[in-house]
Amino acid sequence: MKHSYKLGATLVIGIVALLLQFVFSQALAAQTLVTILGALMALSMLIEMIKTLHSGKYGIDLLAIMAIVATLAVGEYWASLLVLVMLTGGDSLEDYAAARAGTELKALLDNSPQVAHRLQGDQLTDIPVSAVQVGDQVVVKPGEMVPVDGRVLRGVSSFNEASLTGEARPIEKPVGAELLSGALNGDVSVTMLAEQTAANSQYQAIIKLVKESEAQPAHFVRMADRYAVPFTAIALLIAGLAWAISGDPVRFAEVLVVASPCPLILAAPIALVAGMSRASRNGIIVKTGTTIEKLARARTIAFDKTGTITQGQLNVTKVVPLAQLDAAKLLQLAASAEQQSSHILARSLVQYVGVTQLLPLSHLNEVTGAGVSADVAAQHVKVGKLNYVAPKRTSSPTQQTAIHVAVDDEYEGYIEFSDQVRPEAAATITALRQLGLEHVMMLTGDQAAIAATIATEADVDEYHAGCLPQDKIQLLKAVAPAQQPVIMVGDGVNDAPSLTAADVGIAMGAHGATAASESADVVILKDDLGRVARAVAIAKDTMRIAKSDVLTGIVILVVLMLIAATGVIPALVGALLQEAVDTITILLALRARKDTKQSLVQQVRQTKLG
Repeated sequence: MKHSYKLGATLVIGIVALLLQFVFSQALAAQTLVTILGALMALSMLIEMIKTLHSGKYGIDLLAIMAIVATLAVGEYWASLLVLVMLTGGDSLEDYAAARAGTELKALLDNSPQVAHRLQGDQLTDIPVSAVQVGDQVVVKPGEMVPVDGRVLRGVSSFNEASLTGEARPIEKPVGAELLSGALNGDVSVTMLAEQTAANSQYQAIIKLVKESEAQPAHFVRMADRYAVPFTAIALLIAGLAWAISGDPVRFAEVLVVASPCPLILAAPIALVAGMSRASRNGIIVKTGTTIEKLARARTIAFDKTGTITQGQLNVTKVVPLAQLDAAKLLQLAASAEQQSSHILARSLVQYVGVTQLLPLSHLNEVTGAGVSADVAAQHVKVGKLNYVAPKRTSSPTQQTAIHVAVDDEYEGYIEFSDQVRPEAAATITALRQLGLEHVMMLTGDQAAIAATIATEADVDEYHAGCLPQDKIQLLKAVAPAQQPVIMVGDGVNDAPSLTAADVGIAMGAHGATAASESADVVILKDDLGRVARAVAIAKDTMRIAKSDVLTGIVILVVLMLIAATGVIPALVGALLQEAVDTITILLALRARKDTKQSLVQQVRQTKLG
């Protein structure tokens, strides 16, 4: 039975019992009803406790069960009812605070290739992806996803493999090049040879990794559970001594009533709910209360590169004129020639120059996979790959992503593109270190040279390049126990398995893949990396409040137990005092809703600017 149902049943039966005793003067019937309720609830809690122990965890159920049984045994059934209301209410609230995160694979499955175009002779037939066999010829049309792993047979096109490697830069695939399922085709149809079935292809491997990571959740002991064992021991010691010294078993029940661990049951869940609400106001969705605890205790954080530490867009970073034109003119002519192209670098170039600076063009000719040529301002301009623009040059003057420019058949220079580090990245990492994150990693599918540059600029401690999804998972698992829990931050489909494998997965959800958001424990709704540090700060503040609330409650309860041990607090009065402690606990826990005026990242950035 769900805890909310138990709370509802307890309230309904409690009301009926009150009517029986105080309206219809049927005290025995009221006592019998509450006793049956208490016995059933205690049995249910006992079963839950046994299941919890079998899972390798421990909790506070034993003390609660003993309080219910003891009060019923000595006839203090109203005290038992109050304890039940408090316990079932706390459990229901905890269920709400730990609302199911759900690492559903719906987004991955929805985005996976569903149909393949099989070519047999001159006939093209649409078939389910699951029907593709090794050796089939499959046509991948422009804008479509590669259905299975294979190789290019005919055609040359650029493919975006961001869903697999996280890298935004398109990769040209000539005849014979390897194609991975999940890669997105560019502007040209290609014919490929299937080398794997759909079930054995790369995209399905990502889905499998998510499932495996979901099935092996990280071990974590909640704060309330860590206090449960010593608190239970203290309560039983005081109750046992009170019974032994007085010789009255009622004294044992009176102590256990005030010992019912409401701070452990209520303080942490309410503080966590308040912290989750505060995070939501900051554009941060935290899916479970346990995530707050893990965030607060985290020691290592790993970032994906593209779209996470960087902006995920290729921008003009360098213009190198090598002949007569200056940089401004080289840019203008190149952008003007590219203004009608749909290539990603062409779009970035035109956006960088601005449409108002573009010159009219004529005689446009676009050679797919090579470049464009056009007449611009009475000059013949060629823009694209070096072997297209200047076929006589045998080596490229740059190793970066670039387009080359020739005017009237003379090589004029090149324009480099790169993904830019987010302006808030360095301040975010500094803030995270101030919050206690001892180790900062960057995991990327990009090449080592680019990764090294980004790692230096963002000031990370360690980076790993050329990573596939399974590599990221292995690196996260390899983090030393002393450096755990581990946070992983990413934004793409390829990040979904590692977000699930980490102790806490944080998805940059503003522009990231839905699959990453579904697999993550935390989703950043605004395109601001600083919200990651904000999430950690909120978690730490929430847990500080929860811990102080729990300790305050425990001190109050120990004092009440010592007083109850003398026999001056009847069981019913003790239960009422419990409700007073509950109220104090709730009010203290709600402090976690309060927001600070300025985030730590803002403070760091202002300090650097100052």
